[in-house]
Amino acid sequence: MKKINNRTFLIVHSSVYAIFAIALFFLPQIMWPAYGLHLNDKYAIFLSQHNSIFLGGIAILGFLFRDVESGSKTAHKLFTGLMLTNILGIIVTFYAAVTEIFVGFGWSDPAFFMLMAVMSYMKLKDNK
Repeated sequence: MKKINNRTFLIVHSSVYAIFAIALFFLPQIMWPAYGLHLNDKYAIFLSQHNSIFLGGIAILGFLFRDVESGSKTAHKLFTGLMLTNILGIIVTFYAAVTEIFVGFGWSDPAFFMLMAVMSYMKLKDNK
């Protein structure tokens, strides 16, 4: 299987995070009900928009570091950070799914973060 280079991986990773950041900021009333969550006041909507800060931040950092030198200390730290961030995503969203906070499409979040964590781990291994 052909290895994906750092630049392509980081552009794809950042694009996915950017799409979710934009959607959760501008379309929270459409996005969250698909996961079984109900936004019943302006504070819940704001929390969704606030969450976009972090998703967008991950997207921005990945995009800014898209030309990181393969095998460098910076690449190692970047992919370690992305992997650990995605593992944290697995833990939080799996908890939401198991406790039935997330229902409906909610099962997809732990699967998404698992995929991103595995891909980040593979890039980490490639950059040792």
